[in-house]
Amino acid sequence: MIIKKIVSKVVQKFSVLTGLSQNTGKYSNEVYEPIEGLSDLARSAIAEGTVLLKNDGVLPLSTETRVAVFGRCQHDWFYVGYGSGGDVNAPYKVNLMDAMRTAGVRYDTALEETYRKWGSSFVHAPDPGFWGHFALCYDEMKLKPSLIAEAASRNDVAIVVIGRAAGEDMESVLKPGSFYLNKEELRLLEGVTSAFDKTIVILNSGNVIDVSWLGQFGDRISALVWAWQGGMESGNGLVDVLTGKVNPSGKLSTSIAQSYEDYPSSDCFGGKQYNEYREDIYVGYRYFSTFASDKVAFPFGYGLSYTTFEIKGESFLRSDRGVEITVSVTNMGDRSGKEVVQVYLVPPCGKLGRPAKELKAFAKTRELLPGETQSLSFVISDYQMAAYDDEGVSGYLHSYVLEGGRYGIVIGNSVADDRVEYGFDLENTICVKELTEVCGVKNPFPRMVAEEQNGKRIISHRQTPVKQKNLAKVILDNLPEEIPYTGDSGIKLVDVLRGKAQMRDFVAQLNDEELERLTRGGGYMFHELGADGNGGVFGGTSESLRAKGVPIVTVTDGPSGVRLSRHAALLPCGTLLACTWNEQLLTELYQKIGIELLRLGSDVLLGPGMNIHRNPLCGRNFEYYSEDPLLSGKIASAVVKGVQSEGGSACIKHFACNNQEVNRNRNDSRVSVRALREIYLKGFEICVEESKPQNLMTSYNLINGVWSHYNYDLVQSVLRGEWGYEGNVMTDWWMRPSYSPEFPTIRDHAYRVRAGVDLMMPGNTGHTPNIYQNDPTLRETLGKEGGISRCELQRCAIHVLEFCLKKMAREEHE
Repeated sequence: MIIKKIVSKVVQKFSVLTGLSQNTGKYSNEVYEPIEGLSDLARSAIAEGTVLLKNDGVLPLSTETRVAVFGRCQHDWFYVGYGSGGDVNAPYKVNLMDAMRTAGVRYDTALEETYRKWGSSFVHAPDPGFWGHFALCYDEMKLKPSLIAEAASRNDVAIVVIGRAAGEDMESVLKPGSFYLNKEELRLLEGVTSAFDKTIVILNSGNVIDVSWLGQFGDRISALVWAWQGGMESGNGLVDVLTGKVNPSGKLSTSIAQSYEDYPSSDCFGGKQYNEYREDIYVGYRYFSTFASDKVAFPFGYGLSYTTFEIKGESFLRSDRGVEITVSVTNMGDRSGKEVVQVYLVPPCGKLGRPAKELKAFAKTRELLPGETQSLSFVISDYQMAAYDDEGVSGYLHSYVLEGGRYGIVIGNSVADDRVEYGFDLENTICVKELTEVCGVKNPFPRMVAEEQNGKRIISHRQTPVKQKNLAKVILDNLPEEIPYTGDSGIKLVDVLRGKAQMRDFVAQLNDEELERLTRGGGYMFHELGADGNGGVFGGTSESLRAKGVPIVTVTDGPSGVRLSRHAALLPCGTLLACTWNEQLLTELYQKIGIELLRLGSDVLLGPGMNIHRNPLCGRNFEYYSEDPLLSGKIASAVVKGVQSEGGSACIKHFACNNQEVNRNRNDSRVSVRALREIYLKGFEICVEESKPQNLMTSYNLINGVWSHYNYDLVQSVLRGEWGYEGNVMTDWWMRPSYSPEFPTIRDHAYRVRAGVDLMMPGNTGHTPNIYQNDPTLRETLGKEGGISRCELQRCAIHVLEFCLKKMAREEHE
């Protein structure tokens, strides 16, 4: 054990030096300057994202209740997951016991001290591990039955804390101590629930884990609270819920099945070279509500409160806008609280085969006093209700359609709650939006499809359609117009900002080397031209560019806070944020993060992460929001609006299908175009159209055989062509070498530029601090037959420069 800890410390140090981890200790003695209101908003988000899954009345704790807390995570709390999504240098961290002490909860101090002494010894102190080999849990202290019995004699209620973590470049695993509880945790639950009449279990995990053990203990577990990972204010927000200071209003953003095997992707996840998305559009509740409602332990959208709410339908109208709905929500209990109203479409199965339910709108009420009522209105367009046909079975190939039939609308507070019902009929199939083929499947596979038999949807399978598109022709037919080279005309970028020159005039001055430098970052992480501890820089990375007035842009990791060497707020993990279902709260929270971002000297926050919870084992699920694309898109939009309201930029990621961490740089996500459009791209589409993020990051993986950072269809056809995205597109950190199958003389960075991916980040070719000068893969083909054109370099450069102008405008305004 001691040797293992020493090795781990050495490897952690090496990870910092090679850029695999963040150097967060440089300013450890600085005085943190808190952004006014940030901590309070983070605390509120934790409380609203905490999900109460079971409660027999033991919660909230009364002021007189004596509590015995078991489990080492009461002190060694998992505040966030591992990797770039969580490695923030927090100024402080509040664990469960810190918060209980501050709140005046009557907890067993002798038991706490026993855990404290044991957990602080060198042998038992928590070891987080190192990059790609993080600790998934910490060993529990073995308790004698007599110690538990003594605690039971002194206390009224037991709390058992079970902690889990996962992270970047690794997955959760189907083993005890990760997805499953280990023997010591089960022994602890057995001992505590046998000795205490009331036991509360708190799950401190940003990723979903197995809960089948609940059946083993039955009513011996009085309450189950999923606390997720709340960042630096973790304990405070959680204790607010436990004591009733805040009425729980969190709702699950992902389904929790009875067993791992019940998840529809359980037999097609984790492949080293590729994964066939055979469940197709039937991800999470779309699968369970259609085919296996009996396999759910806790349904999507579910969460208990200390009060009750009545949801009543007020009006329904089918109009040219789609459907318009108004409902009222009344607090029927004796405590103030918030409710989440969820609106689901129940479409006909049709020839396409559709899920039994699809979330189409939601809203969270304000804090309602006992007896108070609030009205909520929703408008759902035909496009939102339509399904994508990638086969042509509806008569409209590559189009969003509404097939003829009966469409139901059900409204409640979870996918399993149908309190209000409306509906309308369509006589004929309607083509809502006609599109073109993108990202077609190269290696067909059987995908899940719903078919209706005797009024019931059953599972069938159909082969995915195969790619037909001539991509080379599309690319050549859509090359931009080249701006003739003029040489240096003395135009500075500030002249463009002030309207004295056009961007076209500025770009005309740039030679090939300057254009190429604009399409790469500065070369390495922790760059001396950026804020200390930065993730990289771009923009004015050469003296000639800076002489023309191009500024340096600093980027930092950011889903859970501004990841620099200096102290910064550590926020709740993505899943917890999504469980708030509160867009306004998250916009206000991330507005504060936008202020902190700029104060710390950075310009771009590399987040939010918004990939889909396809499978519960994905190591970065804690960073991401939901299994549902609407919820993911809306929550991400709220975050982006907050960050960008103060002049900084968000960078949504990872575009797209980053649903596995193991071998993530070489893994091929083989997915139908329908599932791609309806599930894996839809959240990005919502976020792009609603909040207009100024930066976007591609993913590491391939999609149907093409790496995302080389994917013209993804970036040019869909993102820019269909959605009208005008911002900057960058790679995830480093990329894989490859030749273009359409243009064999084009490879690597030339291939990326042709795809319309503006920036290679951080700019060098690996985890070494060399600056990759004058990229030969561009020089070899630039302007030559079969190679890339200068106009393509100019297109990328313009996107980079447009963002530089935004930074300059903000700084000039300040």
